[in-house]
Amino acid sequence: MNRVIRKNLAGYAFLLPWLVGFLLLAIGPILFSLYLSFTKYNVINPPQWIGLDNYAYMFGRDARFRKALQVTFTFVAFAVPAKLVFALAVAMLLDKGIRAIGIYRALFYLPSILGGSIAVAILWRNLFNADGVVNTILGFVGIDGPAWLADPRYSLWTLIVLAVWQFGSPMLIFLAGLRAIPQELYEAAEIDAAGKVKQFFAITVPLLAPVIFFNLVLQMIEAFKSFSGAFIISGGSGAPLDSLLFYTVYLFNEAFSFLRMGYASALAWVLLAIIAAFTAIAFWTSKYWVHYEGERG
Repeated sequence: MNRVIRKNLAGYAFLLPWLVGFLLLAIGPILFSLYLSFTKYNVINPPQWIGLDNYAYMFGRDARFRKALQVTFTFVAFAVPAKLVFALAVAMLLDKGIRAIGIYRALFYLPSILGGSIAVAILWRNLFNADGVVNTILGFVGIDGPAWLADPRYSLWTLIVLAVWQFGSPMLIFLAGLRAIPQELYEAAEIDAAGKVKQFFAITVPLLAPVIFFNLVLQMIEAFKSFSGAFIISGGSGAPLDSLLFYTVYLFNEAFSFLRMGYASALAWVLLAIIAAFTAIAFWTSKYWVHYEGERG
């Protein structure tokens, strides 16, 4: 018994640095932000307890909060499905055994490595400026392109295109899932005279459903947290006309531009609740369309 205790103590001793860091740098700030969400706090003066006033103002009188929700939900609703469809299409093309597939994988994955970097956002801004590369190319064919980033009708769509362009990560996951599907199933379907479309919906989609679900949850969470592109392209304000006022941009401004740290903490917890709710809905609905290998029999 003493030997078992000593072994356990040795294990906990090795875990102690991580455990201390987790409690002090993760759990501690999270719990403190929950406390701050019920206070009026501007960083300079001590927090002042105000109860549910932050949440009451947020849901009752804050028009920009509602605008941030609208912009973010629109972005998630269009960017996530488009990104997954495009990633799956490219993965299916790469699954055909083309030459130099490793080079193609690396090239397609490169935008995802760059992720939400500031450099990518600046590049995108230069591409879609009124005198940017996109309008220059359109000008060669006689099309007078709009001011993509200055017009609220188009500005959000440029960010959606940016999100779809960074399809490399889900593409690689889809490719791994496609490689795991037995080729014998497609051969049997061809013998039964099943076309490519029928094979896709009868074989590929059902067997790839767990991978689709995994990518869906990951990309949905990432879309809700999207920040860098909207912040850099809009200059941190959500312009034009708040069309790029992503939830995270609004939260950042409340915390660090206006020093309303208590209200920003409340915004952060609402965002956490929204992500948790959508994730829970995704898991609840998955039982109707996601079936794992061990469940089929």
